[in-house]
Amino acid sequence: MTSGPPSSEVVRIDDFGGGDRGAGSVLILAIGAATVVVMTLLLVLYTGLAVRQSLAGAADASALAAADAASGLTAGYPCETADRIARANGAALSSCTIDGLVVTVIASRIILGIVVAATATAGPPGSGMN
Repeated sequence: MTSGPPSSEVVRIDDFGGGDRGAGSVLILAIGAATVVVMTLLLVLYTGLAVRQSLAGAADASALAAADAASGLTAGYPCETADRIARANGAALSSCTIDGLVVTVIASRIILGIVVAATATAGPPGSGMN
């Protein structure tokens, strides 16, 4: 006598794991969705960083042009010159402070609903700028 299943009954191995059918597809979809979310967040982050660097350049250029106007090297009023240069670089001039020949400007821009600002100071050499 044998102690196994009767010969007329066939046991299939894949009948025991039927609950996992299609799990690979769900896993691939979840990994794909997570990748899209992470890439979108990284795109937003890097866009913000690029705008910040562009804004820093606009503030620097505005401060330098305003300092030139304050020293008399170029014609015009320092803050008006700074505003014109900031707008030409896609920024808005938020503040312009003149202290002798030293000019400090704050340029700003709105990116994704968030106000980003950069500050720059310019003046003649040896003017005690920090």
